[in-house]
Amino acid sequence: MFSNISFFCFSILLYSKVREPQVMLEVGSSWLRDQTNKSLPEYGLLLELYLSHVLLPLGRFEGAEELVRGCDVFDSEQQLAFLGTICESRCQWTQQEEMHLAAEEQQDAATESVLGALSQKLLTMLTLLRRALRSMSSHFCLLPYKKMLLATFLLYLVVVRLDPGTVLRV
Repeated sequence: MFSNISFFCFSILLYSKVREPQVMLEVGSSWLRDQTNKSLPEYGLLLELYLSHVLLPLGRFEGAEELVRGCDVFDSEQQLAFLGTICESRCQWTQQEEMHLAAEEQQDAATESVLGALSQKLLTMLTLLRRALRSMSSHFCLLPYKKMLLATFLLYLVVVRLDPGTVLRV
């Protein structure tokens, strides 16, 4: 049977393994800040697990520093070691953020170039369509007025009057 501390330790490791450390954020914080738990011999181990598997992966560096500085369980060497680890994690986090931003900028630039090419093709197609319509309109202007009227009337008869629904009613 698990004790309360073993269960807490297991929960931290489980949620960090499935990449959901934020689930343990509030629970772990309240458990670690409780004065009655600070006297437990396993408190240092749990604090270390909470720092390395919950706070640091979430980028909560200030909270991690506060916990380490306010902890009476660690001696000064251990505190310095943990603060160094927090600093290293912060640097790695910053580098990853910069790389992520650079990748997003590259993706945005690629998207802009694709959209630019598509807009250029669309503009070319619209120009060709405008030329074709201008050519057709100049051709229709050359036709005599009576022929144009007759063609419009025949088109009306074909489209509107020869509707299968109207033929069946007759």
